[in-house]
Amino acid sequence: MSVIPVDFRTLQHSDLDDPYAEWYEPKPALSAINLGASLYVPATRLDLEIIASGQKLPELRSVIFCTEDAIHERDLEVALSRLAVLLPELQPVPLLRFIRPRNPAILRRLLRMEGIERIHGFALPKFDPHTLGDWLRVWDDRHGHYLLPILETAEVFDRRKMELLRDRLENSGLGEQVLGLRIGGNDLLSLLGIRRARGATIYDTPLRGVIADLVCIFHPAGYRLSAPVFERLDTPEVLAREVEADLQHGLIGKTAIHPAQIPVIEGLYRVCRDDYEMASAVLAPDAAAVFKRCETFCEPTTHRRWAAGVLERAQVFGVQGAA
Repeated sequence: MSVIPVDFRTLQHSDLDDPYAEWYEPKPALSAINLGASLYVPATRLDLEIIASGQKLPELRSVIFCTEDAIHERDLEVALSRLAVLLPELQPVPLLRFIRPRNPAILRRLLRMEGIERIHGFALPKFDPHTLGDWLRVWDDRHGHYLLPILETAEVFDRRKMELLRDRLENSGLGEQVLGLRIGGNDLLSLLGIRRARGATIYDTPLRGVIADLVCIFHPAGYRLSAPVFERLDTPEVLAREVEADLQHGLIGKTAIHPAQIPVIEGLYRVCRDDYEMASAVLAPDAAAVFKRCETFCEPTTHRRWAAGVLERAQVFGVQGAA
């Protein structure tokens, strides 16, 4: 399928009839790091309102209301009805709120709902070079929504196709809307007919090399990648090992399947004292070209991007041992 490049940055919205303009204010700039551990919530739940208001799970930084795999096809209309009731009632809160549409047709319906400007964006499933054009055809950027494309199709295993997706994203003009790319680990394992064993992390499966390839393809282009879900609730120590490996691969943000996983994930996002001190020294205006800190070689020219990421993480999640 060929994709016609459309640069949404050149679209003018001043002539659009926006009935919610009085409520809507430009959303503050976000970083993927602000998402923390994102919790998927089926949009069929009866307690959507108290979750979306931040009352039920006050520790939650971001939530994704799902109309895709988390619900049955037969319940789709119920989910959309619940969202249609919820959206106009949403009030500004610190919680970052996203919706996962089932497909581009459902995204079109969501974008036409009253109050849709009150969410931060959309997690787009099955995102690849073939479906990009379908998403583009229904996309409406008038409310400044962010996008969280999910990489979870067979194309992810083809490095050339992921490079093509990166290039087409840039040509489409959507690059600035992409807050981060999410790796659909379970869908990718399903394509291989594999389910990780108890005690195994995602890096003990064939996806280790796939994740490394995605990092090498998308990170140099400025895109952030979030980590796959960890599906077991009774082995928090294995989840902790996986989060440590996520961070070593440069992944930030991880899908949670249960609120109990959030403190484990975000606890490991806290920056260790040595890394915080090294990063601060690397970014110091008077830093030497080469120096030693915490018994570690530091070179601001090559370590600046790492250091900036460490301090950004520290600002959001804190420093281990800090008061």
